[in-house]
Amino acid sequence: MGLDLVRARRLLIRGLKLRCPDCGEASIYQSLTRVRHHCPNCGLVFQREQGYFIGAIYVNVIATESLLFTALVASLFLAPSGDAVIYEVFLVLAVVLPLLFFRHSRSLWLCFDHFFDPVKERVPLDDSLD
Repeated sequence: MGLDLVRARRLLIRGLKLRCPDCGEASIYQSLTRVRHHCPNCGLVFQREQGYFIGAIYVNVIATESLLFTALVASLFLAPSGDAVIYEVFLVLAVVLPLLFFRHSRSLWLCFDHFFDPVKERVPLDDSLD
């Protein structure tokens, strides 16, 4: 049993677009930082138990540290003397990148979880729940 690369690619794209991992139609966000309880299109539950999005913190840290490391290596080739401005830019990036990636890390975590454990916990589609 191998990985379904077509499905993985589809889920990655949905995660980057902040869409439901199951149907890809609705946004997972209700507002700037608030995740919807469930998908209004297919009923997939987004809000899970307390602590569910701890994995999203790991995704955010890994993405941020990877970008910072790549930038550091590039800066060593471009400016090997280690100019103080470069370190100031890294400091700003270390603060700003996690904030910018916050929404996407949660979305990608939902998609990652849906890929490996596609539990179909659904809410009955009824307009009174929104």
